[in-house]
Amino acid sequence: MTRLSVNINKIATLRNARGGNNPNVVQVAIDCERFGAEGITVHPRPDERHIRFSDAIKLKGVVKTEFNIEGYPDARYLQLIREARPHQATLVPDKPDAITSNAGWDTLKQKSLLAEVISEIKSMGIRVSIFIDPSPHMVEGAAAVSADRIELYTEPYAREFLLNKDIAIKPYVESAKVASELGLGINAGHDLDLHNLKFLKQHIAALDEVSIGHALICDALYFGLENTIQLYRKQLA
Repeated sequence: MTRLSVNINKIATLRNARGGNNPNVVQVAIDCERFGAEGITVHPRPDERHIRFSDAIKLKGVVKTEFNIEGYPDARYLQLIREARPHQATLVPDKPDAITSNAGWDTLKQKSLLAEVISEIKSMGIRVSIFIDPSPHMVEGAAAVSADRIELYTEPYAREFLLNKDIAIKPYVESAKVASELGLGINAGHDLDLHNLKFLKQHIAALDEVSIGHALICDALYFGLENTIQLYRKQLA
């Protein structure tokens, strides 16, 4: 079974546009789970332009399925992980001013940093996933630093899918095969939507989890949040 983790960053973006607490991020997380989401993902940025670090703390103990906190593993992120104790920490290599994640880790060049951080996080009893590009070498590097899972960066897949879906999926299938052989769990995320998600799932049977935010929240404007979550889950069936 592939779990659907809903990234609620965009809910916080809407809230922050007017101040106050509408929409209520914590309540939306509760509702997403009630509507069928099997996880909640947040990615607090240093400028807190959407999810705030305080939001992540408030979600501690509220999320009943699986809580996933993404971020660059600096001192502030590691402190957040210690306090919030999510089920999963997903490490991304974003610069502080990045609008969104746009590349995966070079697990070979950053081996020392990743090994040290992963060891620290795993000592807290938290599963660690590394955000990587679809490359067997990067998968091997993730295994070498003792990651539990990889998260395949799927923006290139989503872009190429519109032109040639068979070409688009090829490096992901190859990377997933290597990950399975090395005992790594497989997550995926970025620009996945109702058009390209099912094809990804059909070709990566071992896919553990997808994290989807922007497209899902956009679809919810038309279909409603509950219906949208069910539509996405059907793509993973």
